[in-house]
Amino acid sequence: MRIHTIIRRTLRVPRAHAPAGDGAAVARQLDSVLAGVGFTCSGELLGHVSGLAPHAATTLAVEVLGAVRELVGDDVEHNPYFLGFPHEVPDTVEFWVSCLRQALTSGAAVPTGGPVNLLDLPTYGRHQHTHAELLAAHDALTATAADRVTTLHLGDTVEAETLGVYRDLAGSTTPLHEADLSLLAQLAVQCRTGPQPRLIPVRENRAVINAVRLAAAEPLIAVDTVTDVLRVACRFSAGDVTLRTPTRFRSFRRAHRRVLLTALDAVAADEAKLADVARFAGRWKRLGERLHPHEYPDLPHAARVFAVARGDLRAPSRAARAEAAFAAGDLPGATSVLAESPGTLLRALDRLLRTATAADTDAVLTAVTAAVGQVSGRVLCSVREHLMNRAAAQPARVFVNRDRRGWVTPDTRPPLTATTIADTAAVLDAELARRLPTADHVVIDPALRTVAVPLTGAATEDGFAVLPRGSRTPVTGEVLRLFTHWRERAERTDFDLSALLLDADFGYTGHVSWTRFKNNGVVYSGDLTESANGATEFIDVPLAEVRATYLVPQVSIYCGEGFNTVAESMFGWMTRTRDQGGAPFEPRTVRTRSDLRGTGRVALPMVFARDDTGGWTALWTHLYLSGTPNFNQVEGHRTSTALLTRAVVGRTHLTVGHLIATTAGTVTTTDDPPPTGPVLYLGLEDPGNLPEGSTVITLHNLNRLVPA
Repeated sequence: MRIHTIIRRTLRVPRAHAPAGDGAAVARQLDSVLAGVGFTCSGELLGHVSGLAPHAATTLAVEVLGAVRELVGDDVEHNPYFLGFPHEVPDTVEFWVSCLRQALTSGAAVPTGGPVNLLDLPTYGRHQHTHAELLAAHDALTATAADRVTTLHLGDTVEAETLGVYRDLAGSTTPLHEADLSLLAQLAVQCRTGPQPRLIPVRENRAVINAVRLAAAEPLIAVDTVTDVLRVACRFSAGDVTLRTPTRFRSFRRAHRRVLLTALDAVAADEAKLADVARFAGRWKRLGERLHPHEYPDLPHAARVFAVARGDLRAPSRAARAEAAFAAGDLPGATSVLAESPGTLLRALDRLLRTATAADTDAVLTAVTAAVGQVSGRVLCSVREHLMNRAAAQPARVFVNRDRRGWVTPDTRPPLTATTIADTAAVLDAELARRLPTADHVVIDPALRTVAVPLTGAATEDGFAVLPRGSRTPVTGEVLRLFTHWRERAERTDFDLSALLLDADFGYTGHVSWTRFKNNGVVYSGDLTESANGATEFIDVPLAEVRATYLVPQVSIYCGEGFNTVAESMFGWMTRTRDQGGAPFEPRTVRTRSDLRGTGRVALPMVFARDDTGGWTALWTHLYLSGTPNFNQVEGHRTSTALLTRAVVGRTHLTVGHLIATTAGTVTTTDDPPPTGPVLYLGLEDPGNLPEGSTVITLHNLNRLVPA
C-alpha cells in the first residue's frame, strides 16, 4: 500500500525505514510549505523527519506534500474564465455580445440570419489567460486565524498502517463506497496470508475477501447464506458484488468449482436457507452451468440449490409466507413469520406498527425485544432513525438508491403514535447502548455531535473532511466560495456549476449559472466548455447579502462524459473574509473537497440553509438526479430540485450526539478539562495528545461507531 494512500486516508505519516541523520532543515521547510495548504506537522512527526538523513527526509517530505495537496484539490491548476473573478465579471448578455463582436471583428466564420451557437464563438468557453497570469493578477492571500489548519501525525510502519487499514475496511459494520471497496480488494491480496479480522459483518466485504481466497483455491470464510456464495462467484468473474446488475460468469477451474460448491453445500444443509435462492434464480441457473454440480455427488446439498433455481424443488420464501398472513389480516401470524429472521422483522416494523391494534402492538414489541440482540447494529440504527421521522405526517418521502440517485414521492402512511414511537425507541436505544464501544470516559468534540451516523459508505464520497449524508455543520466566514473541477478522458466534456436560490417555503427566488452570472450578490466565474487539461468553475456567495433561505449548489453535465467516466471530478467549498484577497483557489481556505462519482447527470452534493439568526449551515446530501443525456441546466429541473431539497431538509438523521447520549459512561467535551486516563475520543481530527490506551474515532473510521 502506498504511503500516499495511507496519508490521504488517515492523516498519519508512516515511519520511514531510512538512514538516520540531520533532517531538521527539511522538517522546517516541510512545515512551512504545509502551512500554505492548510496543514501542519505534529511535534512527533517533525521530530521523526528531523532525525532522518537529508535525502530520506526530502523523499518523505515530497510524498507528504503531494498527498495533502491532492487531498484538498491543490494538485491541479484552478483557472476560472474571468481573470479578475470574483470582481470584473460582466453582465451575462453583455459578455455574450462581446464574444460575438470579437468573432466578427476577427474574421471568424459566424452564421448570420439565425441563432448563434455560443460554442461557435472562438473566445467563448476557453481560457483567454494562463494560470500564471491569473496568479499575477491577484494579491497574496492574507492569513487569518480562521484559516483551516489540519494536523498530520506520525504513524506506525507502512506494514502496520497497511494492516490497520485492511482491518478497518474488512471489519467495517457498514457497506463501503466504491473507492474503499476497490482498496479492500487490493489489500485482501496483500494481506491474504496474515491475520484476518475476527468479524466481517458486511457481505460485500466478505465476497471481496473470499474472491481472493478462491483465486488461491482456499476455503471460503464467514459464509452463512447461499447468496454469500453467489456474491463470491460474481466478484471472481469481475462482476457486481452487490448483485444489482447481472454478471457474466467466467469458466471456473475444477479447484475453484470444488471450493464454491463445498461452501454452498455446507450452507444449503439447512433447508431454510434455500428460500433465498428464488430471489436470484436466473443467476443461479447460469452459475450452475459453470459449476457442474452433478459432477460432485459428495456434495448433495449444493445440488439442491440449483434444483430450487430450476423449479424442480419448492422452497417458499419467508417474505411470501408473511405476505399471505398480511393478506389474511393475520398480524400476529405475520409477526411470527417475520420473527424467524430478526433483521427482516425490524425492516418490516413500521408496517406492523401502523396496522396493529393495541393488543397487537404489545405482541410486536415483545417480538422486537426478543429479536434486537440478533440484529446488526446498522439495522438498529436505521430503524431508530426511521422512528425519528414518523411522529407527524410528512408531505413527501425521499428515496435514495445505492447509486445515490434520489427521488421524491408523496407519503401516504399514517403517522405512528407518540407512545408507540417512545416504547419502540426505548428498546432500540437500550440495545444500541449495550453494543457501543465500552469506555468509562467519553470525550466528544462538539462539532461531531451534529454529524450523521454513517449507515452506509455509499452515502458519502471520497475526499477531504467529507461528512455522511444528513450531517449538518455551521458555515463560518463572510464569503462562501464553491468550486468544481473536472478533466475529460476521451471526449469533450462540459460540466456546469450552478446554484439554485430558494425561499423559506422552497420557492424559486433565482439562480446563478452560465445563463446568469450574477444574482442577489452571488457571482459565477464564467463558463468553461472543454477540459482536456482540466477546468474549474467557481461561485462566490457573500453570505450576509444573499436574499434566500436555501442555496442549492449543483454540478450539471451539459455534454460529454459522465461523473463515473471522466478522468477526475470534484466539488468543494472554501470560506474567507471579504478583504482576505488571494487567488480564486487557496488550499488553506478549503473546508472540504469531495469526489463526484455517480450515475446521474446532475449532482446535488449539499444544501446551505440560513437560520433565523442569519447564520448558515451546510447539510450534506450526496445526491444525484437522472437529468437528461445532455444539455442539463439548473432552470430545467428547478422544481424537482426544490421538492427534493424540501424532503431532505425536513428529514431528521441519527447523529453521533444521539448515540453518545445513550452511553452509561461519563461524557465530556473538548471544552472541558483534559482527561487523565484512557478515553474514547470522538472528533473531526485526532488531537494527538490523549492518554495512553485511548481509542480514537475520527472521520476516517467513524463507521466504527455503528455497532456490529
